[in-house]
Amino acid sequence: MQFVETRLAGAFRILLEPKVDARGSFTRTFSRDELEERGLADSLEQCNTVTNERAGTLRGVHYHLRPAGEVKFVQCVRGAVFDVLVDLRPESETYGEWISLELQETRPEILYIPKGMGHAYQTLEPQSTVLYFMSEAFVAGTERGFRWDDPALGIPWPVADPILSARDQALPDLDLERHRLEHSSNGGGS
Repeated sequence: MQFVETRLAGAFRILLEPKVDARGSFTRTFSRDELEERGLADSLEQCNTVTNERAGTLRGVHYHLRPAGEVKFVQCVRGAVFDVLVDLRPESETYGEWISLELQETRPEILYIPKGMGHAYQTLEPQSTVLYFMSEAFVAGTERGFRWDDPALGIPWPVADPILSARDQALPDLDLERHRLEHSSNGGGS
């Protein structure tokens, strides 16, 4: 496993190293020791699998109110997705910034998302499947989000007319100043 820093503090791409032979392949996708060596969260409490029928499906941008929150390990195991992280940690040097990257079935890697990040993705292929491993159990009532097309962020989504849930269609724009005031003194959500 190779850990590659992203531009957002604390977020990493974990490049996986499949061992391939005539039988197929073997890939280690989690190592508590390697995470501990880097001071990263090393517990897993919950795993979710999301299958997306059509290309252009967009989920997000989602996060949790503090003090709830979770570290996420995200892997695309089928198809491909355009993945976006937004740093929502008021104390972070990269607060309000975002990054995008493509996760693909053909390029084995995991995205390590620390607590306090907003997360979204848009599918680039039909039947794209994403695995989420979380460090904490889900806490109902703490989930929040903001618009995928918030003009203040200007994220260049690959598909201009995405397939959205009713919930994601109704999300408000992100107000970073209000968010900073609400989250600067009460823990570390994600």
